[in-house]
Amino acid sequence: MAGIRNQMEVGFEKLAHTIFRHRFKSIVCMMVVVAAFMSQVPKITLDFSTEGFLHKRDPSLLTYNTFRDQFGRDEVVIIALEPPQIFNTDFFTWLKDLQADIEENVPYLDDVTSMINARNTRGNDDELIVEDLLETFPVDETSMGLLKERVLSNPMYKNLLISEDGSTTAMVIKTQNYSSIGKETDVLAGFEEGGDDIGTMNPQPATRAYLSNEENSAIIVAIQSVLEKHARDDIKTYLAGSPAVTHSLKVSMMRDMRKFVMLAVISIAIFLFVMFRRISGVVLPLIVVVCSLLSTLGLMAFFGTAIKLPTQILPSFLLAVCVGASVHILAIFFYRFQKTGHKEASIAYALGHSGLACVMTHVTTAAGLLSFSTSRIAPIADIGLYASFGVMIALVYTLILLPALLGILPLKHRRPCTAGNEPTAMDKIMKWVARLSTQKPVSVLVVSFLIIAVSIPMIFRIRFGHDPLRWFPKDSPVRMATEQIDRKMRGTVNLEIVIDTGRENGLYDPLILKRLEAAATYIETLDYGEVFAGKAWSLTAILKEINQALNENRSVYYNIPQNRDIVAQEFLLFENSGSDDLEDVVDSQFSMARFTVKAPFTDALKYQQLMMDVDRYFDEMFPGVTFQITGMMPLLFRTLANVVVSMTRSYGIAFLVITLLMIVLIGRFRIGLLSMIPNIAPILVMLGVMGALSFPMDAFTMMVGSIAIGLAVDDTIHFMHNFRRYYEENG
Repeated sequence: MAGIRNQMEVGFEKLAHTIFRHRFKSIVCMMVVVAAFMSQVPKITLDFSTEGFLHKRDPSLLTYNTFRDQFGRDEVVIIALEPPQIFNTDFFTWLKDLQADIEENVPYLDDVTSMINARNTRGNDDELIVEDLLETFPVDETSMGLLKERVLSNPMYKNLLISEDGSTTAMVIKTQNYSSIGKETDVLAGFEEGGDDIGTMNPQPATRAYLSNEENSAIIVAIQSVLEKHARDDIKTYLAGSPAVTHSLKVSMMRDMRKFVMLAVISIAIFLFVMFRRISGVVLPLIVVVCSLLSTLGLMAFFGTAIKLPTQILPSFLLAVCVGASVHILAIFFYRFQKTGHKEASIAYALGHSGLACVMTHVTTAAGLLSFSTSRIAPIADIGLYASFGVMIALVYTLILLPALLGILPLKHRRPCTAGNEPTAMDKIMKWVARLSTQKPVSVLVVSFLIIAVSIPMIFRIRFGHDPLRWFPKDSPVRMATEQIDRKMRGTVNLEIVIDTGRENGLYDPLILKRLEAAATYIETLDYGEVFAGKAWSLTAILKEINQALNENRSVYYNIPQNRDIVAQEFLLFENSGSDDLEDVVDSQFSMARFTVKAPFTDALKYQQLMMDVDRYFDEMFPGVTFQITGMMPLLFRTLANVVVSMTRSYGIAFLVITLLMIVLIGRFRIGLLSMIPNIAPILVMLGVMGALSFPMDAFTMMVGSIAIGLAVDDTIHFMHNFRRYYEENG
């Protein structure tokens, strides 16, 4: 092994001489490569949606997409309003103007519903009339009182358009499902004659993309602009809903990512200057890591991989990890150059001394990162794949671009500041550390293992979680608005259950309809503290309204007809009234229905019991009827489940791969295994700290371990590489 290693070190010295003699050509070649990657960077896309956490073929996401293709987007924007008095002519006039402005100036809207245009179903003799709630605007106290009574007595309005205490009203904004891109080429998708999708939750697959991140942001920004325009001191407004949370995450992430990158660059620059006391020692490593970062982003853009929420760690990660190799090369180069003043020989010596170790560190780091590419969390898999590429491209730039740049820069030869072989302050510190480790190894090991032993029990206290809302500070407008609406209107996140009878007109069956109604009544009783079913409804709400209206508007008839033919006739009358509300809750063949449960926005882990109880209830009460649970709530929970599985698997694979590589690179099985202890110890201690301080393990924090592995392995390899070299020289 020593002979092979010596040959490889000689090879790196020869490479350095070749690069130095062709330094201008080397720089041009590297710049061409960098420019090719950079040309793709403007094409980079962003995806901050909950769906972005899952792979495109994830079963939960496929089910959710099928639901969206059939019923449209379930994510709604909610504007909650708290005026001094809701049932007031002045407020209704203001609300009407606000809604008209939103409908006129906010793009990509599908429907806007408030008390201005809420569905009001009533009968007039034998005629069924479906009109807006404020079709006739109240003009006096009597008509306003009748309106208030009608609103507060309508079960469908409660916790959807008005709070139980009558102090808060809401405007529900439903956006388009599909992106406007390609709209003109696919407007008839899913409506071809002779389709075979009757009775199944499998309509013609959508060939168009869903509403994009940019379009979602355009909606929220436009709504915010309209709300500012109509702002009044006496009316409190709250803007929430999944689209608003997604937009706020995007704004925060873009701001934070710029800040983190800038802080990382400044921190690295400061320490590089302190270490080398040369501008070249600062600029050259930064050139290497910035080129590596731009190349990585360019590759992501080329393959159409969007930047997602956890991916924001990638720039800071690459800056931190990839600068190490340049530091090792430059440290040896400047040390040698200061002694000899010969630039080419010093470059060759530096590459011969540390080139092989740099290759070893980058290979092991990339291999460890690559294990995360198997993650079930899509952005974590992206980080694993592209961070490993970034690490390897940084190695190429370090071994080729860095020596070439050193070759063309006019570097001043500095005489050693210390007389003779007098050690520097850093030399003294490191020698003290070495004496401590070698003269008192038992004490060092005992203290180290005590720290690890204390950390391990704390690891079992780690709390897994996925709560995008709590990523915001407590005074964040979107968090405050969401929490307020959750309190007042009983939820902002939906759980969707799709019931498939498997036959055309199967939903005309009064027995199934009564079971759906019973399900809504039961589910609204579910309360687990922070998580509760705030409201549950399906097409039975419309049917009961119709039946009451056709029976002289008497409340005693607010129920489901016993006769199948009457059910069919009432739905037909409703469709002929001009309302399209049935499209939101049932398919065109009346074989498949949507059942919606509204709940508060909280940690996905806390949804588990609610979803289990809902699943169990439908399984017991709907024999012979298939159903699927989907919506934003299951997607959040699925993300959390994937975090747990992915962390266990990815860290396990990384540990195994790096251990094997360490054994191969060091050449000794026992020493290779021992070298993994200082690599794993930081991760165990870090996990213990997370458990002790109750930091949740989510899609972001699980990546901290990958950074720890990347840095620890590099240090271990450089130490072992040089230890073996000098030990073989002098024993």
